[in-house]
Amino acid sequence: MLDIIQGLFRPLDTDGPILFWAKEILGALLILAIFWMLAQLIVMALDKWGKRLASFTSTDLDDRILHRITPHVSRLLVTSGIYLAIRSLPLHEKLILVFSGVLFIVLVIIVFNLIYHAFDELLQWYIAGRQHDTDALISRHMIPIAEKITMLFLMGAALIVILKHFNYDIFSLVTALGIGSLAIGMAAKDTLAHMISGFTLMLDQPFRIGDRIQLSGGQVGDVAGIGLRSTKIKTMDNQLLIIPNSDLCNTMLINQAFPDVRAKGRINIGVAYGSDVDRVKALLVATALEVEDVLRDPAPEAYFVSFGDSALDMSLFFWVEEYSRLFDTTDKVNSLIIRRFTENSIEIPFPIRTVIMEKGTN
Repeated sequence: MLDIIQGLFRPLDTDGPILFWAKEILGALLILAIFWMLAQLIVMALDKWGKRLASFTSTDLDDRILHRITPHVSRLLVTSGIYLAIRSLPLHEKLILVFSGVLFIVLVIIVFNLIYHAFDELLQWYIAGRQHDTDALISRHMIPIAEKITMLFLMGAALIVILKHFNYDIFSLVTALGIGSLAIGMAAKDTLAHMISGFTLMLDQPFRIGDRIQLSGGQVGDVAGIGLRSTKIKTMDNQLLIIPNSDLCNTMLINQAFPDVRAKGRINIGVAYGSDVDRVKALLVATALEVEDVLRDPAPEAYFVSFGDSALDMSLFFWVEEYSRLFDTTDKVNSLIIRRFTENSIEIPFPIRTVIMEKGTN
Protein backbone atom coordinates (compact mmCIF):
# COMPACT_ATOMS: atom_id res chain seq x y z
CA MET A 1 0.00 0.00 0.00
CA LEU A 2 2.85 2.38 0.83
CA ASP A 3 4.43 1.69 -2.53
CA ILE A 4 1.16 2.58 -4.30
CA ILE A 5 0.82 5.85 -2.38
CA GLN A 6 4.45 6.77 -3.03
CA GLY A 7 3.92 5.98 -6.68
CA LEU A 8 1.07 8.49 -6.91
CA PHE A 9 2.82 11.36 -5.18
CA ARG A 10 6.25 12.90 -5.41
CA PRO A 11 8.83 12.34 -2.68
CA LEU A 12 7.64 13.77 0.61
CA ASP A 13 9.29 16.63 2.45
CA THR A 14 11.41 15.93 5.54
CA ASP A 15 8.94 17.87 7.68
CA GLY A 16 6.41 15.07 7.31
CA PRO A 17 3.69 14.28 4.77
CA ILE A 18 0.90 16.17 6.55
CA LEU A 19 2.80 19.43 6.82
CA PHE A 20 4.15 19.03 3.28
CA TRP A 21 0.69 18.48 1.78
CA ALA A 22 -0.77 21.27 3.86
CA LYS A 23 1.76 23.68 2.35
CA GLU A 24 1.14 22.44 -1.20
CA ILE A 25 -2.64 22.53 -0.90
CA LEU A 26 -2.47 25.95 0.72
CA GLY A 27 -0.33 27.19 -2.17
CA ALA A 28 -2.79 25.76 -4.74
CA LEU A 29 -5.73 27.35 -2.91
CA LEU A 30 -3.85 30.64 -2.79
CA ILE A 31 -3.33 30.52 -6.56
CA LEU A 32 -7.00 29.71 -7.06
CA ALA A 33 -8.07 32.51 -4.71
CA ILE A 34 -5.83 35.03 -6.49
CA PHE A 35 -7.31 34.16 -9.88
CA TRP A 36 -10.86 34.17 -8.49
CA MET A 37 -10.32 37.63 -7.00
CA LEU A 38 -8.69 38.75 -10.24
CA ALA A 39 -11.74 37.53 -12.16
CA GLN A 40 -14.08 39.45 -9.85
CA LEU A 41 -11.99 42.61 -10.15
CA ILE A 42 -11.88 42.41 -13.94
CA VAL A 43 -15.64 41.82 -14.15
CA MET A 44 -16.22 44.82 -11.87
CA ALA A 45 -13.82 46.92 -13.96
CA LEU A 46 -15.55 45.90 -17.18
CA ASP A 47 -18.98 46.65 -15.71
CA LYS A 48 -17.92 50.03 -14.36
CA TRP A 49 -15.10 51.45 -16.46
CA GLY A 50 -15.76 49.44 -19.62
CA LYS A 51 -19.31 50.75 -19.88
CA ARG A 52 -18.12 54.30 -19.25
CA LEU A 53 -15.54 54.05 -22.01
CA ALA A 54 -18.10 52.47 -24.33
CA SER A 55 -20.52 55.34 -23.68
CA PHE A 56 -18.13 57.75 -25.43
CA THR A 57 -18.54 55.95 -28.76
CA SER A 58 -21.39 56.68 -31.16
CA THR A 59 -22.28 53.01 -31.64
CA ASP A 60 -23.60 50.45 -29.18
CA LEU A 61 -21.49 47.65 -30.64
CA ASP A 62 -18.85 47.82 -27.90
CA ASP A 63 -21.55 47.79 -25.20
CA ARG A 64 -23.14 44.68 -26.72
CA ILE A 65 -19.84 42.84 -27.14
CA LEU A 66 -18.83 43.77 -23.59
CA HIS A 67 -22.09 42.38 -22.25
CA ARG A 68 -21.64 39.11 -24.16
CA ILE A 69 -17.99 38.42 -23.34
CA THR A 70 -17.84 39.46 -19.67
CA PRO A 71 -19.09 36.09 -18.28
CA HIS A 72 -16.63 34.22 -20.51
CA VAL A 73 -13.73 36.36 -19.29
CA SER A 74 -14.62 35.46 -15.70
CA ARG A 75 -14.80 31.74 -16.52
CA LEU A 76 -11.49 31.95 -18.38
CA LEU A 77 -9.65 33.43 -15.40
CA VAL A 78 -11.17 31.01 -12.87
CA THR A 79 -10.38 28.02 -15.08
CA SER A 80 -6.83 29.31 -15.59
CA GLY A 81 -6.44 29.49 -11.80
CA ILE A 82 -7.63 25.89 -11.44
CA TYR A 83 -5.24 24.83 -14.20
CA LEU A 84 -2.23 26.46 -12.52
CA ALA A 85 -3.29 25.24 -9.06
CA ILE A 86 -3.46 21.62 -10.28
CA ARG A 87 -0.04 21.89 -11.91
CA SER A 88 1.44 23.28 -8.70
CA LEU A 89 0.46 20.21 -6.67
CA PRO A 90 3.14 17.48 -6.26
CA LEU A 91 1.02 14.81 -7.91
CA HIS A 92 2.27 12.00 -10.05
CA GLU A 93 3.21 13.12 -13.55
CA LYS A 94 0.46 11.06 -15.19
CA LEU A 95 -2.21 12.55 -12.94
CA ILE A 96 -0.96 16.03 -13.70
CA LEU A 97 -1.09 15.29 -17.42
CA VAL A 98 -4.66 14.02 -17.17
CA PHE A 99 -5.98 16.90 -15.04
CA SER A 100 -4.07 19.59 -16.90
CA GLY A 101 -5.12 18.10 -20.26
CA VAL A 102 -8.81 18.20 -19.32
CA LEU A 103 -8.50 21.77 -18.03
CA PHE A 104 -6.61 22.81 -21.16
CA ILE A 105 -9.48 21.52 -23.30
CA VAL A 106 -11.93 23.47 -21.13
CA LEU A 107 -9.78 26.61 -21.53
CA VAL A 108 -9.72 26.25 -25.32
CA ILE A 109 -13.50 25.81 -25.40
CA ILE A 110 -13.98 28.94 -23.28
CA VAL A 111 -11.64 31.02 -25.46
CA PHE A 112 -13.26 29.97 -28.73
CA ASN A 113 -16.72 30.38 -27.22
CA LEU A 114 -15.75 33.93 -26.28
CA ILE A 115 -14.59 34.61 -29.85
CA TYR A 116 -17.79 33.14 -31.28
CA HIS A 117 -20.05 35.30 -29.09
CA ALA A 118 -18.08 38.44 -29.99
CA PHE A 119 -18.33 37.65 -33.71
CA ASP A 120 -22.02 36.79 -33.42
CA GLU A 121 -22.73 40.11 -31.72
CA LEU A 122 -20.77 41.91 -34.44
CA LEU A 123 -22.82 40.13 -37.09
CA GLN A 124 -26.13 40.93 -35.39
CA TRP A 125 -25.13 44.59 -35.08
CA TYR A 126 -24.11 44.77 -38.72
CA ILE A 127 -27.40 43.31 -39.93
CA ALA A 128 -29.51 45.46 -37.57
CA GLY A 129 -27.96 48.60 -39.01
CA ARG A 130 -28.56 47.54 -42.62
CA GLN A 131 -32.03 46.02 -42.61
CA HIS A 132 -33.12 48.25 -45.49
CA ASP A 133 -29.77 48.43 -47.26
CA THR A 134 -29.96 46.37 -50.43
CA ASP A 135 -26.19 46.71 -50.97
CA ALA A 136 -25.25 45.14 -47.62
CA LEU A 137 -22.61 42.43 -47.93
CA ILE A 138 -24.57 40.01 -45.71
CA SER A 139 -28.35 39.97 -45.54
CA ARG A 140 -30.36 39.01 -42.46
CA HIS A 141 -31.30 35.74 -44.16
CA MET A 142 -27.65 34.69 -44.10
CA ILE A 143 -27.21 35.03 -40.32
CA PRO A 144 -27.97 31.35 -39.51
CA ILE A 145 -25.64 30.16 -42.28
CA ALA A 146 -22.87 32.58 -41.27
CA GLU A 147 -23.20 31.47 -37.65
CA LYS A 148 -22.93 27.80 -38.63
CA ILE A 149 -19.88 28.43 -40.82
CA THR A 150 -18.21 30.40 -38.03
CA MET A 151 -18.98 27.66 -35.51
CA LEU A 152 -17.52 24.97 -37.80
CA PHE A 153 -14.40 27.05 -38.42
CA LEU A 154 -13.87 27.71 -34.70
CA MET A 155 -14.47 24.04 -33.86
CA GLY A 156 -11.86 23.03 -36.43
CA ALA A 157 -9.38 25.59 -35.09
CA ALA A 158 -10.01 24.46 -31.50
CA LEU A 159 -9.49 20.82 -32.49
CA ILE A 160 -6.18 21.67 -34.14
CA VAL A 161 -5.00 23.60 -31.05
CA ILE A 162 -5.96 20.71 -28.75
CA LEU A 163 -4.29 18.09 -30.93
CA LYS A 164 -1.17 20.24 -31.18
CA HIS A 165 -1.09 20.52 -27.39
CA PHE A 166 -1.14 16.73 -27.03
CA ASN A 167 1.59 16.35 -29.72
CA TYR A 168 -0.61 14.69 -32.32
CA ASP A 169 0.40 14.85 -35.96
CA ILE A 170 -1.87 17.53 -37.40
CA PHE A 171 -0.60 17.23 -40.96
CA SER A 172 -1.70 13.61 -41.25
CA LEU A 173 -5.15 14.59 -39.98
CA VAL A 174 -5.37 17.47 -42.47
CA THR A 175 -4.26 15.13 -45.27
CA ALA A 176 -6.89 12.56 -44.33
CA LEU A 177 -9.57 15.24 -44.17
CA GLY A 178 -8.46 16.57 -47.55
CA ILE A 179 -8.68 13.15 -49.19
CA GLY A 180 -12.05 12.53 -47.55
CA SER A 181 -13.33 15.93 -48.70
CA LEU A 182 -12.19 15.18 -52.25
CA ALA A 183 -14.05 11.87 -52.25
CA ILE A 184 -17.19 13.49 -50.87
CA GLY A 185 -16.92 16.32 -53.39
CA MET A 186 -16.69 13.89 -56.31
CA ALA A 187 -19.66 11.88 -55.04
CA ALA A 188 -21.88 14.90 -54.34
CA LYS A 189 -20.75 17.39 -56.96
CA ASP A 190 -24.32 18.33 -57.93
CA THR A 191 -25.28 19.03 -54.32
CA LEU A 192 -22.11 21.06 -53.81
CA ALA A 193 -22.87 23.02 -56.97
CA HIS A 194 -26.31 23.89 -55.58
CA MET A 195 -24.77 24.90 -52.23
CA ILE A 196 -22.15 27.14 -53.85
CA SER A 197 -24.89 28.68 -55.99
CA GLY A 198 -26.90 29.25 -52.81
CA PHE A 199 -24.01 31.23 -51.31
CA THR A 200 -23.75 33.17 -54.56
CA LEU A 201 -27.45 34.08 -54.44
CA MET A 202 -27.18 35.19 -50.81
CA LEU A 203 -24.11 37.34 -51.44
CA ASP A 204 -25.13 38.78 -54.80
CA GLN A 205 -28.78 39.19 -53.70
CA PRO A 206 -30.54 39.30 -57.10
CA PHE A 207 -33.71 38.90 -55.06
CA ARG A 208 -34.77 38.79 -51.43
CA ILE A 209 -37.38 36.86 -49.51
CA GLY A 210 -40.75 38.40 -50.32
CA ASP A 211 -39.72 39.73 -53.75
CA ARG A 212 -41.85 38.86 -56.74
CA ILE A 213 -39.80 37.43 -59.60
CA GLN A 214 -40.54 36.21 -63.10
CA LEU A 215 -38.53 33.27 -64.39
CA SER A 216 -37.35 32.78 -67.95
CA GLY A 217 -40.06 30.15 -68.37
CA GLY A 218 -42.77 32.71 -67.62
CA GLN A 219 -43.57 31.56 -64.05
CA VAL A 220 -44.27 34.41 -61.64
CA GLY A 221 -44.20 34.12 -57.87
CA ASP A 222 -42.99 35.47 -54.53
CA VAL A 223 -39.72 34.21 -53.06
CA ALA A 224 -40.66 32.20 -49.96
CA GLY A 225 -37.21 31.01 -48.91
CA ILE A 226 -33.58 30.81 -49.98
CA GLY A 227 -31.82 27.65 -48.82
CA LEU A 228 -28.41 26.14 -49.38
CA ARG A 229 -29.66 23.71 -52.02
CA SER A 230 -32.83 25.24 -53.46
CA THR A 231 -35.01 28.33 -53.55
CA LYS A 232 -38.75 28.15 -52.85
CA ILE A 233 -41.13 30.35 -54.85
CA LYS A 234 -44.84 30.68 -54.08
CA THR A 235 -46.64 31.06 -57.40
CA MET A 236 -49.73 33.18 -58.06
CA ASP A 237 -51.99 30.10 -57.89
CA ASN A 238 -50.67 29.28 -54.38
CA GLN A 239 -48.33 26.49 -55.39
CA LEU A 240 -44.78 26.09 -54.12
CA LEU A 241 -42.16 26.01 -56.85
CA ILE A 242 -38.80 24.53 -55.72
CA ILE A 243 -35.88 25.40 -57.99
CA PRO A 244 -32.25 24.23 -57.54
CA ASN A 245 -29.97 27.17 -56.84
CA SER A 246 -27.59 26.35 -59.69
CA ASP A 247 -30.48 26.69 -62.16
CA LEU A 248 -31.36 30.13 -60.78
CA CYS A 249 -27.74 31.28 -61.00
CA ASN A 250 -27.53 30.32 -64.67
CA THR A 251 -30.81 31.77 -65.89
CA MET A 252 -32.25 35.20 -66.58
CA LEU A 253 -35.08 36.43 -64.38
CA ILE A 254 -37.00 39.62 -63.69
CA ASN A 255 -37.25 40.99 -60.16
CA GLN A 256 -40.40 43.07 -60.01
CA ALA A 257 -39.47 44.46 -56.57
CA PHE A 258 -36.31 46.23 -57.84
CA PRO A 259 -35.46 49.07 -57.85
CA ASP A 260 -38.64 49.60 -55.80
CA VAL A 261 -42.02 47.93 -55.33
CA ARG A 262 -43.86 50.20 -57.75
CA ALA A 263 -45.07 48.53 -60.95
CA LYS A 264 -45.94 49.83 -64.40
CA GLY A 265 -49.06 48.57 -66.12
CA ARG A 266 -49.78 48.58 -69.84
CA ILE A 267 -53.12 48.22 -71.62
CA ASN A 268 -53.21 47.78 -75.39
CA ILE A 269 -56.44 48.69 -77.15
CA GLY A 270 -57.54 49.35 -80.71
CA VAL A 271 -60.03 51.99 -81.90
CA ALA A 272 -61.78 52.25 -85.24
CA TYR A 273 -60.19 54.05 -88.15
CA GLY A 274 -61.52 57.60 -88.34
CA SER A 275 -61.42 58.08 -84.54
CA ASP A 276 -59.93 61.29 -83.11
CA VAL A 277 -56.58 60.04 -81.83
CA ASP A 278 -55.91 63.01 -79.54
CA ARG A 279 -59.36 62.68 -78.00
CA VAL A 280 -58.86 58.95 -77.46
CA LYS A 281 -55.49 59.51 -75.76
CA ALA A 282 -56.93 62.18 -73.46
CA LEU A 283 -59.86 59.92 -72.59
CA LEU A 284 -57.55 57.00 -71.75
CA VAL A 285 -55.46 59.16 -69.39
CA ALA A 286 -58.57 60.63 -67.73
CA THR A 287 -60.06 57.16 -67.32
CA ALA A 288 -56.91 55.84 -65.66
CA LEU A 289 -56.87 58.77 -63.24
CA GLU A 290 -60.40 57.88 -62.12
CA VAL A 291 -59.05 54.66 -60.56
CA GLU A 292 -57.86 55.27 -57.02
CA ASP A 293 -54.89 52.86 -57.11
CA VAL A 294 -53.34 54.53 -60.18
CA LEU A 295 -50.51 56.88 -59.15
CA ARG A 296 -50.66 60.55 -60.06
CA ASP A 297 -46.88 60.79 -60.04
CA PRO A 298 -45.70 59.48 -62.41
CA ALA A 299 -48.87 60.29 -64.30
CA PRO A 300 -50.55 57.90 -66.77
CA GLU A 301 -49.57 58.25 -70.43
CA ALA A 302 -51.31 57.22 -73.63
CA TYR A 303 -49.68 56.69 -77.03
CA PHE A 304 -50.74 55.99 -80.60
CA VAL A 305 -48.57 52.95 -81.29
CA SER A 306 -49.26 51.69 -84.81
CA PHE A 307 -51.69 51.22 -87.66
CA GLY A 308 -53.29 47.84 -87.24
CA ASP A 309 -55.09 45.72 -89.80
CA SER A 310 -58.50 46.63 -88.42
CA ALA A 311 -57.83 49.38 -85.85
CA LEU A 312 -55.58 52.17 -84.67
CA ASP A 313 -53.44 50.56 -81.93
CA MET A 314 -53.25 52.60 -78.72
CA SER A 315 -51.35 51.92 -75.49
CA LEU A 316 -52.05 53.21 -71.98
CA PHE A 317 -49.28 53.18 -69.37
CA PHE A 318 -49.88 53.74 -65.65
CA TRP A 319 -48.14 53.10 -62.32
CA VAL A 320 -49.34 51.47 -59.08
CA GLU A 321 -47.83 51.74 -55.61
CA GLU A 322 -47.10 48.01 -55.25
CA TYR A 323 -46.72 45.29 -57.85
CA SER A 324 -49.23 43.14 -55.93
CA ARG A 325 -51.99 45.62 -56.91
CA LEU A 326 -51.20 45.66 -60.62
CA PHE A 327 -53.55 42.83 -61.66
CA ASP A 328 -56.54 44.19 -59.76
CA THR A 329 -55.89 47.77 -60.92
CA THR A 330 -55.61 46.65 -64.56
CA ASP A 331 -59.02 44.99 -64.25
CA LYS A 332 -60.55 48.21 -62.89
CA VAL A 333 -59.01 50.35 -65.63
CA ASN A 334 -60.14 47.94 -68.38
CA SER A 335 -63.71 47.88 -67.08
CA LEU A 336 -63.81 51.67 -66.89
CA ILE A 337 -62.37 52.10 -70.40
CA ILE A 338 -65.21 50.06 -71.93
CA ARG A 339 -67.75 52.20 -70.09
CA ARG A 340 -66.15 55.51 -71.09
CA PHE A 341 -65.71 54.46 -74.71
CA THR A 342 -69.39 53.51 -74.89
CA GLU A 343 -70.41 56.85 -73.37
CA ASN A 344 -68.24 58.77 -75.86
CA SER A 345 -69.21 56.66 -78.90
CA ILE A 346 -65.67 55.40 -79.48
CA GLU A 347 -65.72 52.12 -81.34
CA ILE A 348 -63.49 49.15 -80.59
CA PRO A 349 -63.67 47.33 -83.94
CA PHE A 350 -63.76 43.63 -84.59
CA PRO A 351 -61.11 42.20 -86.90
CA ILE A 352 -62.23 42.90 -90.46
CA ARG A 353 -61.25 41.03 -93.57
CA THR A 354 -62.34 42.16 -97.00
CA VAL A 355 -62.75 39.32 -99.45
CA ILE A 356 -63.01 40.22 -103.16
CA MET A 357 -64.32 37.46 -105.32
CA GLU A 358 -63.80 37.93 -109.03
CA LYS A 359 -66.15 36.29 -111.48
CA GLY A 360 -64.25 33.85 -113.52
CA THR A 361 -64.34 33.98 -117.28
CA ASN A 362 -64.93 31.00 -119.53
